[in-house]
Amino acid sequence: MTAKELIFAKISGLGADSRNYFKRELIPFLADLRLAIVLLLLIAIFSMSGTVIEQGQAVEFYQANYPEHPALFGFLTWKLLLTLGLDHVYRTWWFLALLILFGSSLTACTFKRQLPALRWFSRTWNFYTQPRQFQKFALSAEFSQGNLDEVVPLLEGRRYKIFRQDDSLYAHKGIAGRIGPIVVHASMLLILLGAIWGALTGFTAQEMIPSGRTFQITNITDAGPLAEPQIPKDWAVKVNRFWIDYTPAGAIDQFYSDLSVLDRDGKEVQHKTIHVNEPLRHRGVTLYQADWGIAAVRVHINQSPLFQIPMAQLDTGDAGRIWGTWVPTKPDMSEGVSLVVKDLQGMVLVYDMTGKLVSTVRAGMSIQVNGVTLAVKELVGSTGLQIKADPGIPIVYAGFGLLMVGVLMSYISHSQFWALQKDGRLYVGGRTNRAQVAFEREMLELLDQLNVSQTQTTITPAEFVHQ
Repeated sequence: MTAKELIFAKISGLGADSRNYFKRELIPFLADLRLAIVLLLLIAIFSMSGTVIEQGQAVEFYQANYPEHPALFGFLTWKLLLTLGLDHVYRTWWFLALLILFGSSLTACTFKRQLPALRWFSRTWNFYTQPRQFQKFALSAEFSQGNLDEVVPLLEGRRYKIFRQDDSLYAHKGIAGRIGPIVVHASMLLILLGAIWGALTGFTAQEMIPSGRTFQITNITDAGPLAEPQIPKDWAVKVNRFWIDYTPAGAIDQFYSDLSVLDRDGKEVQHKTIHVNEPLRHRGVTLYQADWGIAAVRVHINQSPLFQIPMAQLDTGDAGRIWGTWVPTKPDMSEGVSLVVKDLQGMVLVYDMTGKLVSTVRAGMSIQVNGVTLAVKELVGSTGLQIKADPGIPIVYAGFGLLMVGVLMSYISHSQFWALQKDGRLYVGGRTNRAQVAFEREMLELLDQLNVSQTQTTITPAEFVHQ
């Protein structure tokens, strides 16, 4: 043997060894039910952690809520949380690896257990030609008289599909019950595929936009490695108006955003007023009403033009949300007043430069302060939008739909019936994969209806067990 042939033989041997290892070791390991259960539990635990721990927040948020001293539960700090990726669980490499491994386990189980079981079942679609073959049935009968022509209408009346060959007969019903587990496995694989695709290509963004402004999605807070093509660049959104409905007691009832989707030329292609639980969806991107704020206040000073002065949210700890700004009352800005508001109902608190409350005013009214007339025309609200895109959602929904179909199919009983007419005698027997009591009752009714004159051997119902 030449050196070239020897090297080729070794490479071929390595390839054969790899295939044998894959077939004998890896596939059985992946198809093990215990591995699937462990993986499913891990996925469930980490999915719950992603629900409990806020996802996609800024580092400062985790530093404030998960401090090092004292650590939550004695060990969970913001550093550990960020190191493990628990701030974006569903996009971490290890969570995706768990999904892929679980999908591999389902696939191996399908090909090693489910499909071979279906192939075995297909081999049972044969005709029994010897009386001794009916002895293996727990529920069977032997008649001294009778023929197959009497059996056929009885089976047809019970919706059996009948196959006949010479003096042998085979019938079955409920074939969907055999296919149901395979459909369930396929649906779970589809759900996993959708989850993985969504994690790789989806993104989440947050925008705080004042009324009247047009914006494009730029403030991305979380995105998969393949999400860039999903971020829209050829359309924008205009916030036509934002407003809040209040209850008679002054509490917030609902807040609304009137939005228009604009194409590259600024033409409106979609229009909708959104509120909590009623988002806007456009080309796979969903805009949710999530927050609100006060962006600016519009004022006149004496006969001046209308000024729009930005307002900022003030730090009050846990005392509530308020917004404030400073308005100069002299051209050299040596004097001015502070305006403070807590909502969009229009009540504005006016403080002088010493921090003393000097007046209150509502939107649309004016006051005299520091020798000038200050008219508050309008408070400008800003809408807080949470924007999400998850291309895997249609795949996940399709998987869940298929899962429900597969579960329903799995509850269908698959019943089989054989009959043989030989030497003037009639042999019958059957079995089912579930609902044994109902099948036993059906078999006994069928035997009672057979028009025969004598029964040589009959197995009693008490002896019936699942084969």
